[in-house]
Amino acid sequence: MIESDNNLSRTRFEQLYKRESDAGVKERMLLVLNVVYDKRISAQVARDLHRSRPWASDWLKRYRKEGIEGLKNRPKSGRPPDIPEEIVYKIKKELSSSKQGWTTKQVNDIIIRESGVISSDLHLHITSKMGIQTESTTKSTCKYCI
Repeated sequence: MIESDNNLSRTRFEQLYKRESDAGVKERMLLVLNVVYDKRISAQVARDLHRSRPWASDWLKRYRKEGIEGLKNRPKSGRPPDIPEEIVYKIKKELSSSKQGWTTKQVNDIIIRESGVISSDLHLHITSKMGIQTESTTKSTCKYCI
């Protein structure tokens, strides 16, 4: 049986649920409300939420260990981006503002001008995320799109 977070009352938990803006966190909180506060079987709640039993079990375990904070998304580890988000946004804005098509060389020139980063594959990552096709866009060769 999973105990409630620091004896948090159902009313307080429901208030936190109503204020939560992240849909994923809200879904996990609904799982906890049903299992912890309503004493429903986790497998049935998982089925009602169109989720797997392991999904429910994993989130309930995190809730038991970490409380409500355990239901939130954790930052993903991995390689930091080559270009800061603000500069990527600026590049995307420039690329999407024009009605003309872009060649690979033009996209590369914009990336180099705005960021100073030289990469033969970086344009593929930026343009593929935007849905922009350049004359030689091939996702399979882009190390940033994997």
